Amino acid sequence: MLRLDGRVAIVTGCGSQAPGWGNGKAIATLLARQGATVYGVDRNLEAAEATKEIVAGEGNILYAAAGDVTDSAQVNALVADCVARFGRLDILINNVGQSEPGTPETMEEAVWKQQLDLNLTSAFLTSKAVLPIMTEQGSGAIVNVSSIAGLRWAGKDQVGYAAAKAGLIQFTKVTAVAYAAKGVRLNCVVPGLMFTPLVERLAQRYNKGDFEGMVAKRHAQVPMGRMGDAWDIAHATLFLCSDEARYITGTELVVDGGMTGFTGFPG
Repeated sequence: MLRLDGRVAIVTGCGSQAPGWGNGKAIATLLARQGATVYGVDRNLEAAEATKEIVAGEGNILYAAAGDVTDSAQVNALVADCVARFGRLDILINNVGQSEPGTPETMEEAVWKQQLDLNLTSAFLTSKAVLPIMTEQGSGAIVNVSSIAGLRWAGKDQVGYAAAKAGLIQFTKVTAVAYAAKGVRLNCVVPGLMFTPLVERLAQRYNKGDFEGMVAKRHAQVPMGRMGDAWDIAHATLFLCSDEARYITGTELVVDGGMTGFTGFPG
């Protein structure tokens, strides 16, 4: 089950900017373990190469490439390079994302635009580049990594990120319907509070650098009593791009320990 032998997958944000397992690093590694040839993209080539070393050490294939997926010319070049190297493209994982604090009153316009570009426009650009290829093949799967911030208030002011991640969910639904008859499926994985290297940066942005306090607070916000981790997101992503999910399109798989089902507000 959940095998991806013979398939080629692009994973954006495949590196981790700090030691440990970020979502993209875990996703790329897991897809490769399941037989996919992975074309890993990250703005930081060194981070992508670190993921490549792990994958290669397990006897699997990941080609590491540097690129900014908010730039259409770079996106088109990366997709063309992937197809030239491997002959096809079966899976696209849009994993890039990042949150900045602010309300409409406090957030600078430039930050607002950056948040939309990184968290939403990036998925539009990559999808625009790969959909003609998948349509010609008659098959393909795109998984976009959103956030519960796109479904509800998640405990902190991040208006740009929340709006973009909500937009990503609806972008996925609308595009899924448009391409359902063409053999291309689109779905979202929607992470809740995850214990990844990103938490340290979030502590700087939202909790005055108090990492331990941030970790304790995030654990307490989840009905299960703990955050998830990158492998929870990776396994959900693998399912959605596998044949076992062949009749699933235009929907969200929420991975949040029950947080969005909680009727109160996070503490």
